[in-house]
Amino acid sequence: MSQALADMRRDYTRDGLSEASAPAEPFALFRQWFEEAVQTEQPPVEANAMTLATVDAQGRPHCRVLLLKALDEEGFTFFTNYESAKGQHLAQNAFAAMTFFWPALERQVRIEGRALQVAAAESEAYYQVRPLGSRLGAWASPQSRVIADRAALEGLLKATEQRFGDTPPHCPEHWGGYRLVPDRIEFWQGRPSRLHDRLNYRLAHGLWLRERLAP
Repeated sequence: MSQALADMRRDYTRDGLSEASAPAEPFALFRQWFEEAVQTEQPPVEANAMTLATVDAQGRPHCRVLLLKALDEEGFTFFTNYESAKGQHLAQNAFAAMTFFWPALERQVRIEGRALQVAAAESEAYYQVRPLGSRLGAWASPQSRVIADRAALEGLLKATEQRFGDTPPHCPEHWGGYRLVPDRIEFWQGRPSRLHDRLNYRLAHGLWLRERLAP
């Protein structure tokens, strides 16, 4: 097993990333790479899937895969239960990190910054465009808490369906969005012999500084 893992490798040869082709600020490059990922990645890969890392009160890191749901010049937005484990972590320590990996393009983007709750109106607007099952699930699931079994979860969902009946559910107060406001964004392009391209954008005094990192 260990030898098989040691022998697993691929050489990255698809593309390169130069300072000449990179814009002065990172959002334009992220949008370009994201659109290319949407066009190139094939199911089951979701181009907006990213790993979110948070840190708990004991300093232990936690990672999980989420979906990016909005992007603007302020940051990267995702939605969750505010009372979940990640919500509790962010209430104690707002610093978080995201990683996007697009294997078909041999690209990775790492984003670091503070995750701040979005306005309630923004959470409500996104909540209302979700499928009905997802909206009901946001009410039914006590996310990250221990439950007895699957039947218990299905019972909570049934009770929620009965509670709302034909009335469209509104966004719960315990559910909504976070916007990760970045102060660092690193773009990684795979290259041969593990001599990858890494362009790092770092926010300093309100301006983005671009620098190349050794692979």
